Amino acid sequence: MRRDQAAEIAATGTKVDVGDATTRYLLYGLLPSWFVPGLADWAMHRRTRIEETAGTKESLIHSLMMAEVGLPIALTLRYEVNPLLLSLQLAGAATHEATALWDVRTAVRSEREVKPIEQHIHSFLESLPFAALASLMCLHADQVKSLARGGRGDRDAWRLVPRRRPLSPGYLAGIAVAIGTCVALPYGEELLRCLRAARSKKKHAKDDAARWRAPQGR
Repeated sequence: MRRDQAAEIAATGTKVDVGDATTRYLLYGLLPSWFVPGLADWAMHRRTRIEETAGTKESLIHSLMMAEVGLPIALTLRYEVNPLLLSLQLAGAATHEATALWDVRTAVRSEREVKPIEQHIHSFLESLPFAALASLMCLHADQVKSLARGGRGDRDAWRLVPRRRPLSPGYLAGIAVAIGTCVALPYGEELLRCLRAARSKKKHAKDDAARWRAPQGR
């Protein structure tokens, strides 16, 4: 394509603020989309009766992964993106990926069947943090450069700085309700179910042991 043709297309096309569009995509597209595969994954755990197979260990790993993603998200919603926040986001994404491998290995080594559809759901859950981080780094390329320089010359590089333009209370409240409804409640129910099943198994084991010892004591 010739330069004059490109200029003509640019002149006649619709002008879009890329930064604003990307921010809206993150806030109203990518972040809410995290809840859908999260709920689907919980449904798969329930369907394969996690409480009777992989049990409490896997459920706790799920809680750990949500914390690894949730903390950087919470900080990003409240504070400016700078080298400190980018470092926390990078560390959270890397740790989440390592924990995801541990999670799958734990499930596969247990009696719980991890079906192909669940593995596909996992692919979405693993990719979303990297997609969000990549978009943020494009939006804040200056802060990426600052991070590469170790924050030299920026007195705010290594401290949390409240957003200059805070997100609306309505948006933050909506995200909080969505997290509570789609993440905290279902996965809290899963952990409670696993703990109850573990206690029940322990009680049955004690009862069986007592019945086995009873004839020996006669």
